[in-house]
Amino acid sequence: MLNTLNLVKGKALLIGAAAMLTSMAMPVAAEEFPDRPINMVVGFGTGGGADRTARAMSNFLSEEIGVPVQVTNRPGAGTQVSANYVLNAPDDGYTIYASTFAPYLTNTVLVGGASYNVEDFSYINLQNFDKDLIVANSDSGYSDLASLLSEMKDNPGSVRGAVVQGSAGHLVTKVLMDEYEIPEDAINLVTYSSGGEARTAVAGGQVDFLVIAARGTESIAEFITPLALVSDEREPEWDAPAINEALEPLGISVPVIQGAMRGIAVTAEVERQHPERFDALATAIKNVLARKDVQEYLDSNEIGGVWVGPERANELMRENYEIFDKYAHLLN
Repeated sequence: MLNTLNLVKGKALLIGAAAMLTSMAMPVAAEEFPDRPINMVVGFGTGGGADRTARAMSNFLSEEIGVPVQVTNRPGAGTQVSANYVLNAPDDGYTIYASTFAPYLTNTVLVGGASYNVEDFSYINLQNFDKDLIVANSDSGYSDLASLLSEMKDNPGSVRGAVVQGSAGHLVTKVLMDEYEIPEDAINLVTYSSGGEARTAVAGGQVDFLVIAARGTESIAEFITPLALVSDEREPEWDAPAINEALEPLGISVPVIQGAMRGIAVTAEVERQHPERFDALATAIKNVLARKDVQEYLDSNEIGGVWVGPERANELMRENYEIFDKYAHLLN
């Protein structure tokens, strides 16, 4: 009886050991990500450049990654509402952030009193870039940037201008005034909350000039005279000199401030805690932008589709922050 019991125990131990060895030898199944819908939070309302970029990408990204990518608009406070929402969501990769990060996120940190900083986000890609254009209403009589600035300085109160509050165009205007020593109260500068409103104002003659994203301004081309492109060089799309070329008659120059930079990011904690999920998102976005049909769709809808990747995207945001930090006091 005792021998039989010992034999049974011995067999049980052998079976247990064999099972343990088998389980150790079997590879552990890789974590599947994503296995449920992803929420793409947009920092602006519907219809704008950030929203159009996000919605275009969400459809293609859903095809690539295998789960629905749902777009949620959370506008407000210069993108602080959306930024705080993303930061307060679980750091699991299922909430991604689509916005015009430069200049708006930068401005919320520098002059908007935000409780976060630029490094709290990890930028997967910046794909949609836009340069600013300085234009005058065609009936205003201004045909070049030098004459416009001279009028501001020599005849205070005679010029009316428009910008989108907190935009790169807003900062460009302030830098021009600062460099040419135009007093703050020398012009009537109206700030708008959207590019559409600002373009309507200059097209209708409510203001004399506007500094705004070039893309989208084609719609009012018949009502405006391009004065300068905020760029290092001329570009074929617009019959306008680069900004510092336009300023040569005045003997001044200004830094070329990058306009809108739109793309997709996650919190920095997502990359730190789940690098494999971050890589999966980056690979999916890169694959989407490599597709010919995607590029054709984006191009036909005037949406940028550049792949710069995480390293360059984060570098561009740091560079943008440094430039805005230098001149942010002008927006106060």
